Amino acid sequence: MDNSNLPPESKRSKLLKTKGLAAKLTKSTPSTAPKIDYQLRLAEQGLTREQVIATERKLAKFANTMDSLVRVPFTKQGVGADAALSTIPLAGDIAGLALTSYAFMLGRQLGVPASKMSPAVRLALIDMVVGIVPGVGTLLDIFIRPSRKTLSIVHKHIHEEYGITDTIHMDRPFLHQQLEDKQQHSCFWRNPIVAWLYLHIPDFLGMIVLIALVWGLWSIIIWITGFFAR
Repeated sequence: MDNSNLPPESKRSKLLKTKGLAAKLTKSTPSTAPKIDYQLRLAEQGLTREQVIATERKLAKFANTMDSLVRVPFTKQGVGADAALSTIPLAGDIAGLALTSYAFMLGRQLGVPASKMSPAVRLALIDMVVGIVPGVGTLLDIFIRPSRKTLSIVHKHIHEEYGITDTIHMDRPFLHQQLEDKQQHSCFWRNPIVAWLYLHIPDFLGMIVLIALVWGLWSIIIWITGFFAR
């Protein structure tokens, strides 16, 4: 059909109708993007979803022990065994590197390629070299956390490759396993509020300790001020 003789308004209207029809056809066309078969990928690695979660939880336990055993309340920042080991010159840093290799081994068990693990390996080597410096190395160990870096790499991999997005078993691995055992024997622990309160026990304890320290410091300041004011 020749549209050359149509007035500009008619041409514009016809063009809009054509675009609208094209948009409807695009929406109604089923997506041809292939669906990812996560179960097949797990099977290829000889794994099940439960095994992946259990192994990642094991890695999270190790990472917490090494890098954030004692946390700042409601954060993931803290101090762990790695920082404690760095107080022992050289031998402690070598021991820390040897222990961190356990995290790499768990990652490999979950099918994470060595190329993906390389940033964590480099961080572990930097951690060992920096840790040799007395005092400063121990302080920097609080922020250089190769085990948690490994956990982050592993979680991203299993998210992309196996479609596992759960994080609760990573955030509180020790308490999560205990809660899971309790939930198998009592419906009381399956209540979301009860479960949340249980998993955040360390935060509440940390807040109590922090408040006690602040109160104690304030009491000392008041006592000193009153003593010198006499």
